[in-house]
Amino acid sequence: MNTSQIEQNVKEIFKSFQLSDFIYELLTAYGLPKASISRLKNGNLNLAKSEGEVIWKKKLRYKLVKDLDLHLAITELAKNSKHEERFIIVTDGVLLLAMDTKTGEKLDIDLKELPKHFDFFLPWAGMEKVQHQNENPADVKASERMAKLFDQIKKDNDSDDEAFIHGLNVFLSRLLFCFFAEDTGIFTDSQFTNGIASHTQTDGSDLSHYLDQLFEVLNTDQPNRADLPAYLEAFPYVNGGLFRQRQPAPQFSRKSRQLIIDIGDLDWKDINPDIFGSMFQAVIDPEKRGNLGAHYTSVPNIMKVIEPLFLDELKAEYQKVKGNLQKVNEFLHRLRSIKIFDPACGSGNFLIIAYKELRKLEMQAFREHGLMALSGIELSQFYGIELDDFAHEIAQLSLWLAEHQMNVAFFNEFGRTNPTLPLKKAGKIVCGNACRLNWEEVCPKEEGDEVYILGNPPYLGARVQEASHKEDMDFALAKFKKYRDLDYIAIWFYKGARYLQNSNTKCAFVSTNSICQGLQVGLLWPYIFELGVEIYFAHTSFKWTNSAKSNAGVTVAIIGLANESKDEKTIFSRNIIKKVKGINAYLSDGGKTIVSRRSKPLSDFKPMNFGNMPNDGGGLILSEEEKDQLVQAHPDAQKFIRQLLGAQEYIRGQKRYCLWISDDEKEEACQFSEIVKRIDITKQHRLASKDKGTNKLAERSHQFRDTKEPQSSQIIMPSVSSERREYIPSGFLEKDKIVSNSAQVIFDAEPWLLGVLASKIHVVWLKTVGGRLKTDYRYAKDMVYNTFPFPPISTQRKNELTQCVFRILEEREKHPEKTLAQLYDPDKMPEGLREAHRLNDLAIERCYRSKPFESDEERLEYLFKLYEKMIAEEQAKGGLFEKPKRKRK
Repeated sequence: MNTSQIEQNVKEIFKSFQLSDFIYELLTAYGLPKASISRLKNGNLNLAKSEGEVIWKKKLRYKLVKDLDLHLAITELAKNSKHEERFIIVTDGVLLLAMDTKTGEKLDIDLKELPKHFDFFLPWAGMEKVQHQNENPADVKASERMAKLFDQIKKDNDSDDEAFIHGLNVFLSRLLFCFFAEDTGIFTDSQFTNGIASHTQTDGSDLSHYLDQLFEVLNTDQPNRADLPAYLEAFPYVNGGLFRQRQPAPQFSRKSRQLIIDIGDLDWKDINPDIFGSMFQAVIDPEKRGNLGAHYTSVPNIMKVIEPLFLDELKAEYQKVKGNLQKVNEFLHRLRSIKIFDPACGSGNFLIIAYKELRKLEMQAFREHGLMALSGIELSQFYGIELDDFAHEIAQLSLWLAEHQMNVAFFNEFGRTNPTLPLKKAGKIVCGNACRLNWEEVCPKEEGDEVYILGNPPYLGARVQEASHKEDMDFALAKFKKYRDLDYIAIWFYKGARYLQNSNTKCAFVSTNSICQGLQVGLLWPYIFELGVEIYFAHTSFKWTNSAKSNAGVTVAIIGLANESKDEKTIFSRNIIKKVKGINAYLSDGGKTIVSRRSKPLSDFKPMNFGNMPNDGGGLILSEEEKDQLVQAHPDAQKFIRQLLGAQEYIRGQKRYCLWISDDEKEEACQFSEIVKRIDITKQHRLASKDKGTNKLAERSHQFRDTKEPQSSQIIMPSVSSERREYIPSGFLEKDKIVSNSAQVIFDAEPWLLGVLASKIHVVWLKTVGGRLKTDYRYAKDMVYNTFPFPPISTQRKNELTQCVFRILEEREKHPEKTLAQLYDPDKMPEGLREAHRLNDLAIERCYRSKPFESDEERLEYLFKLYEKMIAEEQAKGGLFEKPKRKRK
């Protein structure tokens, strides 16, 4: 039984709902044996002794509750469970509570909402829930429950007022501290949660007042406390600014109060403070989050930034000095002097993990050398900038808690530690706009300082930036040409590169890989390279995921910048680490060469042209139905109609036509009233334009703006193609077909050239230097075709490639019922066509070298070296290529 069937079965229960039969119908909905369910209903299989209760060993414990609080009821059932029941369920006919005893997950819903949550009981159908990999399960659970609490409190208070939301954000940050404090020795064990459970009503009506009292106590030192009840007096003084501001707690319901108690039942000592970023993502307004371009992540991914940026080198240095006490003390002094700066710190994830790793390394040195000092690593070594005030607050909170966690770990190992309370200032986290602030004022760069800049700034492509982002770009990148075509993150890379100058500083950011592809490379990287900065490590594209409630992975690269040196550079690609002399702006082995637009092909190729632009207002283009109607009414008009193909028509097999009338044929064509009408539509469209060139075109409104066509044949290359495809579906067209401007065309080319365009190595070049339309490949002749490096080849090689091309075309023709979109779907590509392309790839790669390439990285490395060589040869011959000239500043 699949999930769709189960979902439908659960919905059916509520069409003719009977509470007495509910539990049996629910079990049936998940495909459990009907005979067993009948025995359960008859009492033969039911291990329960009391009326209204059902116990099925290893499957279920269910109770219909009438005069008891459901939360108390389910808690009692869970305590007294003896038969390894997977699920415990209670209901009063209105509400339903359930517990998964294996995962600890809970359900607390209106009974009628059960179809929305049918997946909770999927283990009955043999479908276990996917476990998060490489994540602490407690982190994930805490994040999800905090999001549920936020939603419930908003429902209880019914307010979207900005002041209320800000107050709620502050309240949640205080809750996080209290949950953490009671499980890590800051408070006594379960002191906060037990206080709520013991001193407030179950309906939540007095919880707001209780919390207001408690938070005031946490902000009052011992000498200033008076006449407090013992249960409040027992809480310590916290300070640090966390509880300083009076902020009334929201109102609560039975559900939200119980959610707080349930969250408190988690073991928060196992929860990483860096997860607060995911909580922040899960609870703040989704629209606001999208505008900020925020992406929060897991510890394993943060380590991909921290390790090559500074941690690997520190660990290697420690191994060198280990055993030499004087040098170890110098090393410890170095750790205490390092500055870590995240100029888009969000809720502090990167700073927290960096802090923890430095503390762990310090503890290792203490342990292995019997040192008796206290930790010398301070939160004051950590700097950040964050635009959002709540994230800024959470960053400081997270750093406090990370410090306490490490103090506890230090105490457990060495029997001594620095005191956690009262809280001290948590680093220098500035609430402001990193695009406008002077980074050197936030994190001063003094002589001899060792500074590491890191983080995951907002990405925001050029087409999704709002007015405020554009203004930031104007402010930070005004000296750049066409800077408004850059991703927003370009600001951080440029400001980071400027900060690096004349200092012992390195920088690494997570970025969408778009700034290392296509036109953006030429718009950004020359300005960085001219500062004397280079890429010294890079993680090529991979999925960047997080622990948040809605975990949406995005494809990113990690790029590390440093001042120029002769040191080896490192490229991380999948699970391979490669040492190279240099890394280019495309994150490949190479120098600082940047591929620039060209008006003519670098290789010995026929020119590629844009297809024909109509600029007709729809007058000259016909659908298949319109074409048929015209020909049916005027058969002689057929001679003026041609099939029109752009990217969509060619790839998806769609049919469109156009009027194609030469000047000599105009008089004859105008004998047909429908054609005259269409020519007039085109004329009026062109005359109405504000562009003088378009107005001029009105003089020949019987024609497209462009009138290019071949003498014998033509190769069509779609301008846009799905990123899923392994090959771009290019091909030959008869000479009477017209190619529109949504594709590009090579007229009267030799067949072997199609083999080059249809090859894997050409797609690798396209992926790297071409642009994107959303996520699809954008094939631009000036950037891709004209720059593609292909060596001169013999007639024999051309003949070999020609045979490969014919084999590909023959395999396509074996499937006349399929469009090219279907043929080139990577999941459905016919084996014969796939094999034809494989043989073509091998033949193309033999044009470069005798040994086939083993990876796309190897292909790209070879292409860049050949590109640099061909450009140098062209320059030596006084060719057309001109290297962009930039002055050093």
